[in-house]
Amino acid sequence: MGASATGAVTPPLGRVYSALALQVLISAGTYLAAKRAMTELSPFTVVLWRFLVCGVAFVALLVLTPGPKLPPRHAWPRVVVLGLMGGPVNQTLFFSGLSRSTAAHAALFYALTPLGVYVASLVLGRERASTRTTAGILTALVGVVVLLLGRGLASARGTLEGDLLILAAVVAWVVYTTEGKPLATEHGPLRATAWTMTVATLLQLPLAPFVLEPEAVWASSAMAKASIVYVGLMTSVVAYLLWSYALSKVPASRVAIFSNLQPAVTALVAWLFLDEALHWELALGGALVLVGVRLTQGAPVKPAPVVVRAG
Repeated sequence: MGASATGAVTPPLGRVYSALALQVLISAGTYLAAKRAMTELSPFTVVLWRFLVCGVAFVALLVLTPGPKLPPRHAWPRVVVLGLMGGPVNQTLFFSGLSRSTAAHAALFYALTPLGVYVASLVLGRERASTRTTAGILTALVGVVVLLLGRGLASARGTLEGDLLILAAVVAWVVYTTEGKPLATEHGPLRATAWTMTVATLLQLPLAPFVLEPEAVWASSAMAKASIVYVGLMTSVVAYLLWSYALSKVPASRVAIFSNLQPAVTALVAWLFLDEALHWELALGGALVLVGVRLTQGAPVKPAPVVVRAG
């Protein structure tokens, strides 16, 4: 990590970009895998099994890798909050909202994540305001809207209740991303993610008697089981680790902006594997998102102002 002549911090971003690009690709596969699993199982059953799989994987990683197995005492409050926000709260609100709204509305609300993370980081004093970052986030948001208009956003109809639930899920994810950065920076992405996802799994265990449905899962097709393994290992372990790694290296707003690439990549994956049609809005919207991401990443990383207290 170096500094420019202006004193702005300019960290090497090659590995961060690669990690986030892979994270976006894995998340695009998540859409297909979850959709396939939910043709045979209830959404809440899929979510619970997803966290059971990732919980076992993260416990194994904690045991087999060097380093502390449990968080230090001072980190427990943040770990519990992150586990709650990234697990039961986010997932329950999202699936409950999606059942009452539409996928297009959900994608639009999640496109607000970078803006929410940026505002939260400014309020908490972890980032400094940047015209270029603001322009990049807003440009990417416009790109997502254009892309979603091509996928039926204008004709999509969802209930106000469903939209509010999805918006609340977005707030939970903003909290997870914003508060996850200090934990990942201090303890490393592996420990930070393993602790929070293990807690997320434990917090969902009380739901097991109601939604575990082991007989239904056992009777489901091999493809449905493989889909659960994918969202449990690839999404909840690999993708979350990549997200946490990026958070440990650069400001949270720079990480969050990559989530706006998701609708474009998902549309391409759906075209390849589900024979969904492509449209001009994908090209225009995707280009705007890329411009927004580039603007955001090009902004210098300025240290947050240090407050000196007397006495």
